[in-house]
Amino acid sequence: MLLLMFFLVLAAMFPWLLLPLLLFFLFNLMLIPFGFTIRSMWNLFTVPGELIRVAFNPNLRKNHALEHATINVIEERYGPQRLSGHADQSGFYIYGAVDPNLLEAAARAGHGRLLAGERELVVHRRCGTTIAAANFISSAAFLGLLLATRHFTFFNVVIALAIANLIGPLLGTILQKYVTTSWDVRDREIVGIEYNWETQPTLFFGGWTAVPQKFFIRTRRIY
Repeated sequence: MLLLMFFLVLAAMFPWLLLPLLLFFLFNLMLIPFGFTIRSMWNLFTVPGELIRVAFNPNLRKNHALEHATINVIEERYGPQRLSGHADQSGFYIYGAVDPNLLEAAARAGHGRLLAGERELVVHRRCGTTIAAANFISSAAFLGLLLATRHFTFFNVVIALAIANLIGPLLGTILQKYVTTSWDVRDREIVGIEYNWETQPTLFFGGWTAVPQKFFIRTRRIY
């Protein structure tokens, strides 16, 4: 608010300063469609390849499901948290301020609930799959509009982003359920949690404390 008031006062006292700022803004506005075109073409090539890579890797899919289940268990109890993660062949990483004991308990609880049939735990709204799906849809929509109109316009960018916001979350959920995760974790077990104590003070559950910021939950195939 104070910054906005400062610029308003500056504009009132020195209106001639607005011209270069306006020209700079318009120049960048004109470049947006070109930059969006490059990014769209990149997404059309990279996003499907990444989804296919995960889809044909059972270890990644199951560890990805356990990652989502772990975060969902924590957020069910404590509300939205600033946690993120990614899966690999031997487990999954969690990034963010969380108590290690709580995290391990949540991982085991999530594993148990998946075994009990709670398949909805494999879906998380902040998953990179949903973001990738939205990027792919906006890219495809923009390039489709570009081919149809044959014009680089900011209006096409807005339409593509609107389509992505409408369809992206739904497609992301479908992809999480059937492509990038697998709820069937009967052949997995949680081995344990690994982390180091290079910490920073963090506001955590009502008080300031030092907690680790990076964790690895190791899993193992049992048969």
